[in-house]
Order: sequence, then structure tokens, then C-alpha cells
Amino acid sequence: MKVSVEIAEAAERLEELIDLVLREDEVVICRAGEPVADIVPIARKGHGTMDDVWALAAKGRPASNDQTSNHDDYYDENGLPK
Repeated sequence: MKVSVEIAEAAERLEELIDLVLREDEVVICRAGEPVADIVPIARKGHGTMDDVWALAAKGRPASNDQTSNHDDYYDENGLPK
């Protein structure tokens, strides 16, 4: 669920808003109706950290440097499909 609150209300209800964020709701802080900030949970180990992203990226790397992914066989010199 997405919750949008004005700054003054957010100040009064901060603990409640943090509880919403911890249960994976989206909380947006607004000033005069315009979004200015998000409240987001701190990443926990094993829960989508940058280390997890880099580990997944490393698994997807080719086994040798001779492999390419430019797909030259499928596209002409202008980048259009053959």
C-alpha cells in the first residue's frame, strides 16, 4: 500500500509510519501536496543489499573472455535486425 503524508502529520505519526515501512508499505512525505521524500527500511544482510546484486552479477559473467554478447550475427552495421 502507498501512503502519502504531509510533513507535519509525518512528524506526529513517525513511529506508525516506520511500522508501515517495516511491513513493506511505501511511505511518501509531501510538502504542499508534492512528494519530497520516501521512508525506506535499512537493507538487512540477505535482503536485497548491493552485495547480493554484485554476487548475482558475478554468476552471470561468461566463463571466458572470448564470449561476447554483442549479437553481431543478428544486426547489421546500422543496428537494424538482419
